[in-house]
Amino acid sequence: MTDGDDDSGAELTIDDEIVARARIHAREVLREHDLEIDRASLEWSVTTRARRRVGACRWDADREVATIVLTRQAYERYEWSAFAGVVRHELVHAWEFQRFGESGHGPRFRERAARLEAARHCPTFSEPRYVLRCLSSDCDWRARRHRASKPVKVPDQYRCGSCGGSYEVEHAESGRTWTTASGFGGAKAALGETW
Repeated sequence: MTDGDDDSGAELTIDDEIVARARIHAREVLREHDLEIDRASLEWSVTTRARRRVGACRWDADREVATIVLTRQAYERYEWSAFAGVVRHELVHAWEFQRFGESGHGPRFRERAARLEAARHCPTFSEPRYVLRCLSSDCDWRARRHRASKPVKVPDQYRCGSCGGSYEVEHAESGRTWTTASGFGGAKAALGETW
């Protein structure tokens, strides 16, 4: 056998690397922070289907197993230190699921995430298609959306998340804006295939 050869016949993939690094980091975090997670009831997987989510933690209540799902594109885009923060974030979700049967981003999550130096919300790894912006001059509320949800399609039926005023939607790539359902339709028609 020469240096670098593997006699198992199987080549390691990028997904294998992601899971291996995440598991090693998780083991270190659990040890350093005395986080009580049943590792036998913790599974790992990698997805290429996510378009904006860096990671997720899914709970199978019937099996009492938490599965941490990590996104390959984010792993390839981020430095390890940022991606490791995502692993810690998802570990907090796994801890909550295993201990309480539910998980969110509330006070319990925030407190535990702060201990692990994990962000309350994971960053997205793609730019939003739409930006919602309050029209009130004294309000700086903004929201980002990746899909054409109802607040994007019919903004006149919704209100600013901060002051309750009206807002406009901007198609990020083209800069076109609208405040009504007909404005959405007009922008979509005008952009055609570039939508």
